[in-house]
Amino acid sequence: MNPVLSDNAPAAVGPYCHAMKSNGMLYVSGQLPVDPATSKFVSDDIEEQTKQCLKNIEAVLADAGCTKKQVVKTVAYLSDMNNFSKVNAIYAEFFGSHKPARVCIEVSRLPMDAKIEIELIAEL
Repeated sequence: MNPVLSDNAPAAVGPYCHAMKSNGMLYVSGQLPVDPATSKFVSDDIEEQTKQCLKNIEAVLADAGCTKKQVVKTVAYLSDMNNFSKVNAIYAEFFGSHKPARVCIEVSRLPMDAKIEIELIAEL
């Protein structure tokens, strides 16, 4: 197993790495909507938070030598399922014609009171 630490994604808010390479797969830790330059949320808006999560994911993927076309599954955690359609539209634009398997669930609370967190698995 090889950890992936990205200088282009926000620092982890706990004792974990951005991603882990293992047996030809990449396991990306949940990415919050934190701007890596400021270490703060990019906005309180769900659409801006979603875009930032995906930017952070793209940075981790790139530093691991992957692209979003290699993503096989994502899990999106929402603090409010009423935001599903907004998140879904941004997610669909991000992945384009590539459609990884996905789970999207509402949770009672996310770290730092984020509105969204996204994790994923990709092929190396």
